[in-house]
Amino acid sequence: MLLFAKMSCMCAVLVAIQGSDRNVELFEQSDSDADFIQQKVELAKKHLLREETRHGGELSANEKCWACKLLATTLYTLVVQKRPENDIVEICTAICIKGRIQDERVCRYITREYKDMAITVVQQAVLSPDQICGTILGPSCATPYNPLDMWNITLPNTPKPPVKPPQPPAPGSPKVRFLQLTDIHIDMMYQPGRSANCNEPLCCRSNDGKPGEGEAGAGRWGDYRSCDAPLSLVDNLFQDLATKADQIDFVIFTGDITAHDVWNQSRSDQVSALERLVSYFDKYLPRKQVYFCAGNHDSAPCDSFPPSFITGNNSVAWMYSAMADNWGRWLPQDTRETIMRGGFYTMSPFHGFRIISVNDIFCYSGNWWLMINNTDPAGQLQWLAETLQSAEDAGEKVFILTHTPTDCMKSWSWNYYNIVSRYESTIVGQFNGHTHTDEFRVYYDVANLTRPVNVAYVGGSVTPYSNNNPNYRIYTMDGFYANSSFAILDYEDYVFDLRKNNNGSSASWDLEYSPLTEYGMKGSYPSDWNNLIYRMKDDDDLFNKFNTHKSRGGDLTPCTRGCKTDMLCHLKSGRSDDPELCRDLWEEE
Repeated sequence: MLLFAKMSCMCAVLVAIQGSDRNVELFEQSDSDADFIQQKVELAKKHLLREETRHGGELSANEKCWACKLLATTLYTLVVQKRPENDIVEICTAICIKGRIQDERVCRYITREYKDMAITVVQQAVLSPDQICGTILGPSCATPYNPLDMWNITLPNTPKPPVKPPQPPAPGSPKVRFLQLTDIHIDMMYQPGRSANCNEPLCCRSNDGKPGEGEAGAGRWGDYRSCDAPLSLVDNLFQDLATKADQIDFVIFTGDITAHDVWNQSRSDQVSALERLVSYFDKYLPRKQVYFCAGNHDSAPCDSFPPSFITGNNSVAWMYSAMADNWGRWLPQDTRETIMRGGFYTMSPFHGFRIISVNDIFCYSGNWWLMINNTDPAGQLQWLAETLQSAEDAGEKVFILTHTPTDCMKSWSWNYYNIVSRYESTIVGQFNGHTHTDEFRVYYDVANLTRPVNVAYVGGSVTPYSNNNPNYRIYTMDGFYANSSFAILDYEDYVFDLRKNNNGSSASWDLEYSPLTEYGMKGSYPSDWNNLIYRMKDDDDLFNKFNTHKSRGGDLTPCTRGCKTDMLCHLKSGRSDDPELCRDLWEEE
């Protein structure tokens, strides 16, 4: 798991489980660096590696938590001692290698990749080690920082207008179709035939060697194992999209361009990847408007989107400048100011219709800079509420683009949820990526948490990483005409079946399903998606269809009982850490 690789190799979190008898063990330290390193290595072997073997390589939640805290103690101790940066890097690297936490190549690169962010955060954050662990891995690991200290933005004081039931467009009304692409994760080093079990977080690469005896090598077009999208797959994708160009009126791209080799990425790599993707749109979908939002893999290091108070070499202004330059070819000039402030913007492509691109990496727990201060970074949520109020005043309807679903850091997540509830009559669609799965989130009225008010569509991924078939999605919406509702009416999901295409002489992107037909839905309004959740609860065959489409047929693992309830709860969880959203699901278990 990449999060574990990032934490473990950089020794990136801080101290032991509160009240645990492991606390003393974690804090004991010998005089010499060699003894110190050996002590941490032995602890890793004792509490982690034996468990890792038992779980077949996938760490349990408890194991991730313990490893996180073990390694964090190391960094915390060294920073408090004011050890030189090079010493910290070398000691963390040695623990990573000798403890067999990751492959040596990954250990050596990732410590250098994340050293500036990790050391600066430990130096400046007011968090205790346990609080940092809880913030990154959640309250099941440790108590997050000030869990009751909920900051709030100020919503405009305009009263919420009466909610009117949605009205389907009249028969024969114009329609608009648009494409969603997300999570491409192009791997320029992908090489068919190389090892897909390389003992690193990302495999199938030119430097991974040949597969072991009896193992299949990386597939021609991609692989279900821990491998990203080859350039040949992306070429084929855009060639297919070019044949459908007359069916596409505009494009949304919901983040993540580069591969998952987070231990070895530079700023120039990220800028080049963005420019490469823009060139694909220029070549294969010319004259189509493209609207981007920021993904957590779109910076270097990965996940690093520091708030504006982080300046100098750690600032992310270099990436915002590249985004403004490249996204800006499809945007009005006045969007540059907010892109440079925090990677977000708004624009209106048609009278009465507005797109808002939100940078919700400011809510992502992997963005460690937020441990210093996570109060509405860049003033973005306040800006969002005011922008939506202006849209409401003008009678506009709004799409919101974010990379991650917003069940993220609690204060940000709950504020965002409140905004969606307040402006339910203005927001007609939310669009996410990040999870690599085909799913959705239903949002509810904050007054009762039972009346559905909005839905977010989570669009899958082009990368097969991991156990997914690549996909793209074409939505149909109420068209661009006076008094349009601009509502989502349906979508078509197109899939690239790796099993079929890797074994065939040709390759194709095939229509997989549309939800109204496949799930027997009456419409695509929030109430329809909420009804689907409860229909799936009572209908295993319907749920199994959804579960298969979740990975586009890549992962055929059954999901029953607690797994099923967890998944249905996930679909109801538009904000984090709120058990009330799913209480009715669990009470009927």
